[in-house]
Amino acid sequence: MAPILQSTQPWVEKYRPKQVKDVAHQDEVVRCPHMLFYGPPGTGKTTTALAIAHQLFGPELYKSRVLELNASDDRGINVVRTKIKDFAAVAVGTNQRKSGYPCPPFKIIVLDEADSMTEDAQFYDFTPSTTAVQNALRRTMETYSKVTRFFFICNYVSRIIEPLASRCAKFRFKPLSEEIMSSRILYISQEEGLCLDAEALSTLSSISHGDLRRAITYLQSAARLFGSSISSENLISVSGVVPAKVVEELLKACKSGNFDLANKEVNNFIAEGYPASQMLTQLFESIVEDNDLSDEQKARISKKLGEADKCLVDGADEYLQLLDVVSNTMKAFSNMPETFAYKFSVGVLGFLVWAHHMFTVGLDVDTSAYFTAATMIIAVPTGIKIFSWFDKIRFGVRF
Repeated sequence: MAPILQSTQPWVEKYRPKQVKDVAHQDEVVRCPHMLFYGPPGTGKTTTALAIAHQLFGPELYKSRVLELNASDDRGINVVRTKIKDFAAVAVGTNQRKSGYPCPPFKIIVLDEADSMTEDAQFYDFTPSTTAVQNALRRTMETYSKVTRFFFICNYVSRIIEPLASRCAKFRFKPLSEEIMSSRILYISQEEGLCLDAEALSTLSSISHGDLRRAITYLQSAARLFGSSISSENLISVSGVVPAKVVEELLKACKSGNFDLANKEVNNFIAEGYPASQMLTQLFESIVEDNDLSDEQKARISKKLGEADKCLVDGADEYLQLLDVVSNTMKAFSNMPETFAYKFSVGVLGFLVWAHHMFTVGLDVDTSAYFTAATMIIAVPTGIKIFSWFDKIRFGVRF
């Protein structure tokens, strides 16, 4: 068994299969036209493409026959016009190598994370005298198809334009099952001399969500930090996953209906430095699995979680978004309907604010201040009375 710290090489690369038959749970991907591999991260797309290339050309011809471009490379229109086109245009020999590898008479261009390529690179036409009607890669694929094969690798096939996708054999890579992941993780653990109990193995599979690359990375990080004996807590601490207890406490605060308690839990969460997006993901999983909630309650909370996630992606403040989610979750738990009375009251208040704005335009500071105070004195009690009146006659019709 190898010492844990024997090498600094990432285990993801160390245990990357070199042959297609060794790729976990993707047995049907073995042919070689233009190819489009798509599916979730860490399911073997890049590994399969590179394994095919290694099996076809061997170590002697690999560098001269295979061009790899990933998201870290510049893949704008200039690269398509020069580097890719020049590589694709070079002719290759047809002789069988003595090494025993097939060495077919074509080259391979691997475009990893092709769905992140610029739109210009996908649509640009090489011919200066024509408009950008045909796309650059499509033109290259058509021109040099006899001597070049393209392997497109992406997470979302919908982001690959149809002229490219229609020229490729499509292979969908599904998330790896817990059984497949456990088998591979156990193999790596034995090779590296690690002690991994059943609970830790289950936890690793769960927090990786079918992403074998992520699971291997977590395993290596835990081994470097905690030694050869790894527990579930060790794996959770290196993965950035919010501990289940933290999620449970936040949900408990929401169910209590105590806003101060919920606000305290949100503040504690932010102080611990956990990512808010991860909390939203785990909250969603907990809400979906909660049998005490009705479908309507789950739908209302899920909608708010999606809106908050979008706001976080756009750069919104984590504390405010979590507080918004918690407030709406408390409302859903208490089963408070969005009644007509509520909406009508908000509408009246909105109208009064609009009227205030219109009347104060052009007024001096003192007059505007007096009018503002008068508007608030009228608006707030009016809104409360309208809401109470509608609520008393039970006119709470949900829209």
